[in-house]
Amino acid sequence: MIAPERFSNLPEYAFPRLRNLLDAHAPGGDVLHMSIGEPQHDFPEWVGDVIAENAHEFRKYPPNDGSPELLNAIAGWISRRYGVSVALDRQIMALNGTREGLYNAAMALCPETKGGKQPVFLIPNPFYQVYAVAALSVGAEPVFVPAIAENGYLPDYAGLPEDVLERTAIAYICSPANPQGAVASRSYWAELISLAEKHDFQIFADECYSEIYRKTPPTGALQVASELGADPERVLIFHSLSKRSNLPGLRSGFVAGGPESIRLIKQLRAYAGAPLPLPLQRAAEKLWADEEHVAENRALYQAKFAVADKIFKGVKNYFAPEAGFFLWLQVDDGEEAALKLWKETGVRVLPGAYLSRTVNNYNPGQGYIRVAMVAPIQKMQHGLTQLRDCLYG
Repeated sequence: MIAPERFSNLPEYAFPRLRNLLDAHAPGGDVLHMSIGEPQHDFPEWVGDVIAENAHEFRKYPPNDGSPELLNAIAGWISRRYGVSVALDRQIMALNGTREGLYNAAMALCPETKGGKQPVFLIPNPFYQVYAVAALSVGAEPVFVPAIAENGYLPDYAGLPEDVLERTAIAYICSPANPQGAVASRSYWAELISLAEKHDFQIFADECYSEIYRKTPPTGALQVASELGADPERVLIFHSLSKRSNLPGLRSGFVAGGPESIRLIKQLRAYAGAPLPLPLQRAAEKLWADEEHVAENRALYQAKFAVADKIFKGVKNYFAPEAGFFLWLQVDDGEEAALKLWKETGVRVLPGAYLSRTVNNYNPGQGYIRVAMVAPIQKMQHGLTQLRDCLYG
């Protein structure tokens, strides 16, 4: 069999790499998983009831684009959260999780060439790995742009060479950022949108952590684009119930943006999509309409942030994230630190280099570990204390 060359340079995915690093060694204590961002807080009890009440709809093929009721609930949430009105039939599509959307939107929207040349995808480094495979799948050149302490952990796309910007078709940006927890300000969005207008590219705003924040709700890309009167096709936003509602297994999200972009994404999905089953759409509909459980969830994470700040007080270069549920902790070497922590304590974290790419012999995640604060607060507190004592004591 001849394998496609376009994927030949993909490194092994982060979690198989982690297993290869750690699993040959015995843990140094009770195992605590802090490597994967899988929410563990309770979701609303009524979710199961809604699914059961609508279980008869498993007999039906679900609508590819989302049921009218679900789209109406999503549009209502966008209006309440960002003050932006979107057309149900033309500007929203339900997703089977945001990863599907972040990939398939690139498949649907990236042109074969930009100005007669190979198109470019701008990708923050470190990043959510689907961004890179989307670029490779459409024959685009991924350009990895450091998102490091010196630039507030958000990529400086404006600082790229003019010829790169002129070839850019799509720019991915995650806010709140995974893994750093940095939040794009209104001015950051405005500058990026202006840059996209100038060089005619689209912004894919991955905002799936938007409802987990410490103090101030993060500004949204669609919100700023609307305020600026930007081309409606300039920005697409991607959201999910995985983090907001502690339901990663529900696989429910959405994409919203300009009518022509959504039309093209829908067209591709009609051929190659994986729509959400109707009983799950019914549950998602209720979840997007309810904010009480979201506020409760956010309060639990805010308490965890406070615990982390206390534990790491005085630790050099500790960065208290603004949002999300990860700590991005500086170490000498991420792999060495993760292995030491595992062998001495049983706490399992992810080396930062597994979320980054090496460009010009520099990997911006090399000197970091990512720690997911998803475990119950007492377990998390114990794990973070062990981590501090093991790596910074």
